[in-house]
Amino acid sequence: MKFTDGNWMIREGFSVAGAVQAYDFAVKGKTLTAYASTAPIPGRGATINAQLITVQFHSPAPDVIGVKLIHYAGVRDLGPAFELNKSDGDHVVIEENENEATMRSGNLSVVIRKGPQWSVDFYRGSERITGSGFKSIAHIVEEGGQAYMREELDLGVGEWVYGLGERFTSFVKNGQVVDIWNKDGGTSSEQAYKNIPFYLTNKGYGVFVNQPDLVSFEVASEKVKKVQFSVQGESLEYFIIDGPDPKGVLDKYTNLTGKPALPPAWTFGLWLSTSFTTKYDEETVNSFVDGMLERDIPLHVFHFDCFWMKGLNWTDFQWDEEVFPDPQGMLQRLKEKGLKICVWINPYIAQRSRLFEEGREKGYLVKKPNGDVWQWNMWQPGMALVDFTNPEACEWYAGYLRELADMGVDSFKTDFGERIPTDVVYYDGSDPHKMHNYYTQLYNKVVFNVLVEKFGKNQAAVFARSATVGGQQFPVHWGGDCYADYESMAESLRGGLSLGLGGFGFWSHDIGGFEATAPAHVFKRWLAFGLLSSHSRLHGSSSYRVPWAYDEEAVDVTRFFTQLKCSLMPYLFHTAVQASEKGIPSMRAMFLEFPGDPAVEMLDRQYMLGDSLLVAPVFSEQGEVTYYLPHGRWTHLLTGETVEGGTWRKETYDFLGLPLFVRENAFVAIGADNTRPDYDYADGVKLGLYALEEGKEAEVTVRSMEGASELEVRAVRSGNRVTFTGTGAGKPFSIQLHSMGEIESVDGSAALAEGAIQVAGGQQTFSFTATLKA
Repeated sequence: MKFTDGNWMIREGFSVAGAVQAYDFAVKGKTLTAYASTAPIPGRGATINAQLITVQFHSPAPDVIGVKLIHYAGVRDLGPAFELNKSDGDHVVIEENENEATMRSGNLSVVIRKGPQWSVDFYRGSERITGSGFKSIAHIVEEGGQAYMREELDLGVGEWVYGLGERFTSFVKNGQVVDIWNKDGGTSSEQAYKNIPFYLTNKGYGVFVNQPDLVSFEVASEKVKKVQFSVQGESLEYFIIDGPDPKGVLDKYTNLTGKPALPPAWTFGLWLSTSFTTKYDEETVNSFVDGMLERDIPLHVFHFDCFWMKGLNWTDFQWDEEVFPDPQGMLQRLKEKGLKICVWINPYIAQRSRLFEEGREKGYLVKKPNGDVWQWNMWQPGMALVDFTNPEACEWYAGYLRELADMGVDSFKTDFGERIPTDVVYYDGSDPHKMHNYYTQLYNKVVFNVLVEKFGKNQAAVFARSATVGGQQFPVHWGGDCYADYESMAESLRGGLSLGLGGFGFWSHDIGGFEATAPAHVFKRWLAFGLLSSHSRLHGSSSYRVPWAYDEEAVDVTRFFTQLKCSLMPYLFHTAVQASEKGIPSMRAMFLEFPGDPAVEMLDRQYMLGDSLLVAPVFSEQGEVTYYLPHGRWTHLLTGETVEGGTWRKETYDFLGLPLFVRENAFVAIGADNTRPDYDYADGVKLGLYALEEGKEAEVTVRSMEGASELEVRAVRSGNRVTFTGTGAGKPFSIQLHSMGEIESVDGSAALAEGAIQVAGGQQTFSFTATLKA
């Protein structure tokens, strides 16, 4: 929100009282408080009718410093509030002298200057990374009495801002106005389903605004060397998080707001949907499932969208008996074909739903201020909203989910949760403005917890559209309603990379686009992108997404990339464990992996899948693609071609190819099964070691489907000798060297056969050396 008129003037209708001087300081426990006056106070007389902003500095964890700005402290906080993980503050050091007051937290410190010029500076060691200057902190009053709190943080030369949720606008946020307010706006506008008041910059620090209500960001827009953020009300809190690199920022941010859960292995396979408004019954569903089987396309999850329930009754959790007379039997028959089942739900209750009257009588629906149930006709006639602030309502809603899980449902697509009204009253008295964004957290949490209860830890997964801070704990999320064209494919990728920079580890999108029907060439290009994403779903609006509906080549492309993804599961599942442990997304913006390379800072048409694979989707019918390889030797995973990086490349690919490169000094684990995502990854795994340099080492971990380490191998190169050591579960595996020349011999507990190093089963520990031909 803009409060100024250019550089000098205040917008008409606003009065701005900014911090100009640190009048006084106080220390209580591990909190440092500065009292900032909004006008100079040269003597006692100036204290009359003075205005102070209380600025509290605290630290919930090392390398994280929180700043809370308070104008009037008497305002009641009705909640909700983000759930944060905080330490006791023993790591904090506070010092004060005649010139300044300082708080240190790990390698991050904040310095507040004394004297007539308000100044707050954040340092990484001795390097200043950002700060807040004269009048940047401000209390603002709009004509009519609405109050705001504002902060402005400095941006340096060449500093780029990323994140702020799943945003489909330009990947770099400099120059944008971003309002943190969840909306159902598709993927082709500035609106977003998943608004996250957290950004990070290429200087290796992040800023988390701890406000669940509307936060308005001016990112180098109102003032081009500042990031401004403001909220309505009398207080504002934010945290500075030092990485000191982008991955470190995400690790510490998700320590604070929650790590992503590890999804079950089966979720990484191919999902097929009925689509939205299409007609279908069990015969139609079986034609899809059997059609995939007949064409040798691995299929792992079948999803029933809205019309598994009768129209105008959503949500009633009841199968449409006219279309599905034997739902439990149908699900059992599908599961006998090796499928998991997902069904669509939302938190809205139509007036015709069997749940409406029960929810109204028991007080489980959100109400108007006069006590009536809040209703409208958008989406469903007389639609009401479940009040998830009421524990009994949560249990009521969960009870219907348990019935479906007992019937054979394995996952729920938690659609919607964005169109949440503010002229309402909640059971627990929560502020409805704060609940607008936060509602989705309560909704997804209820559903996710039912799945954990039914299937166990790391065996639960939703398919969610809306989210707020902390939503990363309930994977998976998908990108919402996109069009069936290359532009929407590209905007979807931007949104996914942006969301990943908010700690969301797992993300998907509608392969081929949701709205309309893509030309066959768009569908085939999108397949390669979709099956090299963390999660992969075929879903549309008014048309089916089975590949033979496009052309026969689409069948071949679907088969090829689905089998490729299944074979990559040992690598992908280790990447998933990294996401759950460190908050680093599976699909990574290039600057996450190469923070020292300025050429990658704006790239949003390519990404790293895990730490070793570079993917550059093709956004053209002819197959032309331009992409950048950072410095080093890169080997194409599919062709074996080796090229030198540090340069841009322009190439043309057919529908069975795209730029898919392995970086140097990397291990990539390829599984023995290309038909499903859930199998014993360590048994017969092929470890590809790529372009290991002299004096370098590489490590690989192969996990079980529970996430435990089953095989660990370390390789070190010295001249023409590569030494391997490690531990395993006694299962056979092999190692193949790429872009390193031929192997002459192998010594130790392994053998050379057909150009690869073979390690027999039964060995718990091993050590061997491969000698390369000169």
